[in-house]
Amino acid sequence: MQKRKKWLWFALFTMPVFLIFLSVVVVPFLLGIYYSFFDWDGLSLNAKIFVGFQNYVDTFSDKKFWAASLNTIIFTMLSVLLINILGFAFANFVTGKLRARNLSRAMLFMPYLIGGLILGYIWKFIFEDGLSALGEATGLTNIFFDWVNSPDMALYALIIVATWQMAGYIMIIYITGIQSIPEEFLEAARVDGAGYWQTMFKVKMPLLMPSFTVCLFMTLANCFKMYDINLSLTGGGPASASELVAMNIYNEIFSKSNFGYGQAKAILFFFVIAAVTMMQVYMTKKREVTL
Repeated sequence: MQKRKKWLWFALFTMPVFLIFLSVVVVPFLLGIYYSFFDWDGLSLNAKIFVGFQNYVDTFSDKKFWAASLNTIIFTMLSVLLINILGFAFANFVTGKLRARNLSRAMLFMPYLIGGLILGYIWKFIFEDGLSALGEATGLTNIFFDWVNSPDMALYALIIVATWQMAGYIMIIYITGIQSIPEEFLEAARVDGAGYWQTMFKVKMPLLMPSFTVCLFMTLANCFKMYDINLSLTGGGPASASELVAMNIYNEIFSKSNFGYGQAKAILFFFVIAAVTMMQVYMTKKREVTL
């Protein structure tokens, strides 16, 4: 009787969440797989033409999709690296002997609270007008110019904005990890004569591997799926030079009305992200230290 009562309470609290997850995530995902086997514009109910795996085959000859994939790989690799380096550096800075540590944490975390669309429009003004004005004032027009409308620099502008937004959030996770390190471990390292960098690489970083696992997973997933900043900052331009995969899929479905083909791209993209993130979690979990 007691076990049955516990099960009923468990079902009462978990069933609403389960139903929401089922209706918002699982069912749309399965429908997406189903529609990926059809040639369909997403609107006409009776105009679906079954094409089998042709949509998946066509993605391998889609030059724009592969260009967007290359942009996404470059963007993700550089963004993940910069976000985690800055986040870790910020965390060490604000957990040190700093008087205004709480204010510093709040200021560094604040960019994450700004929505991606708004953030993109703010930085678009900075890159288009601010850098151009700075270049004219200093004469360094080869450095300070309109990055957003430059085919060579638009992707790097996207990386800068994404790093500025997420570094403060990742910092919070690293702060939690640093504060969970037992003080006696750090004291023992100091007694043994370890300097700052020796303590960092030999003591702190091995004990922070669980934090690295979480932060790398979150930054990888978020950077792969980046859309809002891509839309508001560069719009994928100029000439698709900064178009990421998420925008390419969105344009395929909603701009070109190729719903089935866009769904095939999305499914392939999902499995790529799942494989990369699972591999990352597996590799970093192996290096975690158990206290």
